[in-house]
Amino acid sequence: MQTWNDVIRLANHGSPAPERRVEKTDAEWKQQLTAEQYHVTRQHGTERAFTGEYCEAHEAGLYACVCCGTPLYDSRTKFESGTGWPSFTQPVQENAIRYKKDTSYGMTRVEVLCNVCDAHQGHVFPDGPAPSGLRLCINSAAIKLVTEQQEA
Repeated sequence: MQTWNDVIRLANHGSPAPERRVEKTDAEWKQQLTAEQYHVTRQHGTERAFTGEYCEAHEAGLYACVCCGTPLYDSRTKFESGTGWPSFTQPVQENAIRYKKDTSYGMTRVEVLCNVCDAHQGHVFPDGPAPSGLRLCINSAAIKLVTEQQEA
């Protein structure tokens, strides 16, 4: 279980290495993704609050990176944050995501990226529920829900 101090340390010094890497050219990403998915994941964009497919979703399953299919978040760690974006308390495993200091727009935040393909997911904040106290605020355009029915 990561704490806010762990997140800051990882943002400043790097995350554990992923089990695999997925790297594609910009043209390959554009061909694979919708315009919104490309904007969010490859150009570090943000979808408008309360517009994402998974903001109000409650189905059981794993949320995978829309770019590389790596499982990143478990629906059991999803919670209603009231922020307009899907929110999770932790990733499925420590090396699934990585954290990066983000000073864009005159703010200092911590960006969440897929550790396998570097897709921008969203940001993490220290105002989530126990036990982690974290709120991983994730763009719906950056993830896809994989349910047990889909796996069968």
